[in-house]
Amino acid sequence: MDKNENKKINFSVAIITYNEEANIRDCINSVHEFCEEIIILDSLSTDKTLEIAKTFAKVKIYSQKFKGHIEQKNDAIALCKNDWILSLDADERATPELMSSIQTILETPLDVNGFKVSRLTFHMGRFIYHSGWYPQFRFRFFKKGFAKWTGENPHDYITIEGKGKNLKGDIIHYSFKDLSNQVDTINKFSSIVAFTRYNKGISFSITRSILKPITKFLEIYIFKLGFLDGYPGFVIAVSSAYSTFLKTAKMYELKRKTISRPSNLRPDYGNET
Repeated sequence: MDKNENKKINFSVAIITYNEEANIRDCINSVHEFCEEIIILDSLSTDKTLEIAKTFAKVKIYSQKFKGHIEQKNDAIALCKNDWILSLDADERATPELMSSIQTILETPLDVNGFKVSRLTFHMGRFIYHSGWYPQFRFRFFKKGFAKWTGENPHDYITIEGKGKNLKGDIIHYSFKDLSNQVDTINKFSSIVAFTRYNKGISFSITRSILKPITKFLEIYIFKLGFLDGYPGFVIAVSSAYSTFLKTAKMYELKRKTISRPSNLRPDYGNET
């Protein structure tokens, strides 16, 4: 047997940040022991995000104006030097089981270009195992040059060329500080979606604005078993319906020229997204 056949392959971790001082330390700690480098692409944070990140030896920091979630994450991938990359958000943590799974597969010949990972979200004091939030398998560990972030800002996902498999272990997602933070996020993200769709020429539909929130609630709470997540499952279903409504209502504002852009968009969020 060739002495290099079972040689461990190094991998990179790619993270984008903007004012993530509350999350970035735990995010880095969850992967720092296992990877060769951690790429942080920051979009001009004004808090202590970069000060904290600089305390880790494997971290390489880059900064640029925010282009959009998809564009920013693809730029972070491009900065990685290794062939294999784990892409994380700053509010996510890789579990020890996931890190063990990655170490195992990198010690054997690989015949795929990407691996899907389940994401488990902690919200309102508990982990959410239904409501369409789990296992929510998505490609997160992949071979550079065979994967890219795509989708619709800010709801992005990775697509790969070639074959993929699932990995054991979770990405733990601490998505919201509390319910107030969730409402703020829904307001912000719905503005991004509405602005993006409007700039793409997607038309407003009054029928969709009325019916889609109702069907979204039923989808989450009934068909995706949100009721099994207790009261947080009900809140998630209502919040999803509210988010769906806001996206279409804000498109109505834009279509009628009531506004030129939602007021809560970041100043550097331009029409290019």
